[in-house]
Amino acid sequence: MFLIDDAMAQDAAGPMGGWSMFAMIAIFFAIMYFMIIRPQNKRVKEHRALIDSLQKGDEVSTNGGLMGRITHIGSSTVRLELAEGVEVRLRRDSVSNVLPKGSLAKSD
Repeated sequence: MFLIDDAMAQDAAGPMGGWSMFAMIAIFFAIMYFMIIRPQNKRVKEHRALIDSLQKGDEVSTNGGLMGRITHIGSSTVRLELAEGVEVRLRRDSVSNVLPKGSLAKSD
């Protein structure tokens, strides 16, 4: 070679060839799966179970911070009683957690 040394022109992949790059990508994907994808899927499954288990009379908290008692459950909405005679209609997905019985009376 006239301008490039022979040592610089050698294969940079090394003795393993392209397998080391494939192994590195597989390890990276495994780390991403166990650190991000799997925990997120677990949270979604738990929230779906919570939404499916809602019952009339449950005391709940919403994503927006509202706390109240469920008075009616529809296919995609719930009616939430915030105070005596004050009801709002919310999507079922907006319920973030079910509170222990009697917790609304304590907060007043």
